[in-house]
Amino acid sequence: MCGIAGFSDLTTSLLPESALWGALARRMGQTLLHRGPDDFGCHVSAQSAMAHARLAIMDPLHGGQPFTLPTDEGEVTLIYNGEIYNAPELRRMLQSLGVSFQTHCDTEVLLQCYLHFGTECSRMLNGIFAFVVDDTRKKQVFLCRDRFGVKPLFYARSHDRLVYASEIKALFEYPGLNPVITREGLCEVWGLGPARTPGCGVFDRIYEIKPGYCGLLDRSGFRTWAYYTLPCTPCEESYETVTERLRALLEDTVKRQMQSDVPLCTFLSGGLDSSVITALAAQLDPKLTTYSFDYQGNDQYFHPTAYQPDADEPWAEKVSRLLHTDHHRLVCTSEILLKTLHDSLQARDLPGMADVDSSLLYFCSLVQQGHKVVLCGECADEIFGGYPWFHKEEALLARVFPWSPDIHRRASLLRPDVAEALGLPEYVAARYEETVREVPALPGETMTETRRREMSYLNLRWFMATLLERKDRCSMACGLEVRVPYADHRIIELIYNTPWAYKCHNGVRKSLLRDAARELLPEEVLQRKKSPYPKTHNPDYEAMLRTRLQDVLRDPTRPIHQLLSPKAVKDLLSETFDYGQPWFGQLMAGPQLLAYLLQVNDWLETYHIRIRL
Repeated sequence: MCGIAGFSDLTTSLLPESALWGALARRMGQTLLHRGPDDFGCHVSAQSAMAHARLAIMDPLHGGQPFTLPTDEGEVTLIYNGEIYNAPELRRMLQSLGVSFQTHCDTEVLLQCYLHFGTECSRMLNGIFAFVVDDTRKKQVFLCRDRFGVKPLFYARSHDRLVYASEIKALFEYPGLNPVITREGLCEVWGLGPARTPGCGVFDRIYEIKPGYCGLLDRSGFRTWAYYTLPCTPCEESYETVTERLRALLEDTVKRQMQSDVPLCTFLSGGLDSSVITALAAQLDPKLTTYSFDYQGNDQYFHPTAYQPDADEPWAEKVSRLLHTDHHRLVCTSEILLKTLHDSLQARDLPGMADVDSSLLYFCSLVQQGHKVVLCGECADEIFGGYPWFHKEEALLARVFPWSPDIHRRASLLRPDVAEALGLPEYVAARYEETVREVPALPGETMTETRRREMSYLNLRWFMATLLERKDRCSMACGLEVRVPYADHRIIELIYNTPWAYKCHNGVRKSLLRDAARELLPEEVLQRKKSPYPKTHNPDYEAMLRTRLQDVLRDPTRPIHQLLSPKAVKDLLSETFDYGQPWFGQLMAGPQLLAYLLQVNDWLETYHIRIRL
């Protein structure tokens, strides 16, 4: 895992002023040192200046980047963030073609794949990745991002130049790229946030390579295209066969993702998803370390809700004892939660999931003190249909994003003139309809099954992407690599193309996963009701948020006054919040709305954003 940054220009050689352009690329890359604290490199060719901050996971002594290989026609250089889990197979295949390798890292495997198969190499990769290849032979620059966007890659155009980086902050180091927000960006933040339209960088002129997309800069210009689309195929196998295939894929995926030359651990909440991953990992590592997360005061203030039926810690301890892991419980205080709101904002460059982000960032900073690589259970609910909205008829019938079904409350907080200029309902509805039109159709499906396929697609393309972005930024801000076995494209393809009757077999949620793990865990763990990532229930935290937001609102110079209706926010601050009524997902209830407003103000101030409606 690493941070990459740079720019390319095919119209003017960079070599006559290589020191100048190298210094600029270096400055961009140094904003990403948190992603790669182990090594730093810079490379300038005639057409590109590239920087790389390395987090050394595989072959730590070799494989530094930018990684250059000479050819008879010219040099080819790679900057790369991620892991290629099928690198051993690719290495053997390339060796059979006569390739000799200098290192044991997957970086060289990836570049050799590009040299032999060109832009088609993307289809051969199993992993999480974002990379840029500077190919002076063909006078082109190739960009690529993994199928489901686990690793980030943003870009911008500046005259004839293509500027790219792992995080938006690095782009703003390039002269002429400034933090400006137009109507589209505000609609993203206020109407869809903390989600984000695929491909949209929120800031004016900032974009991202979409998940499953490539980009190519050549003398005809810059273009992007999809190298991967989620296949839509009929399921002709029995429930038992699909369950067996899933179990085999889970075992293979965890084994692949256990590859590491540095210490590795797992996140263990005691829920089904993390327990399955931990059980498979423990079979391969008898000394496995596990971590669970909690908050100071939750033992006193936690009350079960429909969204969080019970506390995690007793279950995490139970599973740890069963699997004989070295378990650690990490605890976050309300003071730390509030303090790290700013840190998590800077990690994402955008307002995010408020304290759901800041707590994860803090926990990752503690884990990083002993480990560099983590396996987690993220993405299972999107894939297997675990969220409540998969099962509620009203959610299936409504033509809205199910995790954020009513944006009225968001819109009501805006000044009337701003609300009118943005037109949030129309913007959000348009993004929803665009996504639904992308859903691949399967001839012969019933309307109900088609709607469930749409629900799965929406969750994969939007909600899962939001959680993956959160996981990447909060972990990489601490120099910690988090791997997500459930996001293996083979698992997603298998489950996406199974009927709902399999996913909810005999009325049991996520039955395929439960049955695939039947020999790994006891029945009480397999049947535990879903409980999402934990959040604080301590009223002190909410009180601290109210005080902080009131201080911001009393100061007329704070930038959020450009957007907020004073009366609406005053009414909000007088409310008594129900922790069981989220406004986004399952976790973001009243306190998180207050924290989100604080992050929006902090964002406008920290990034010196100019609003242009």
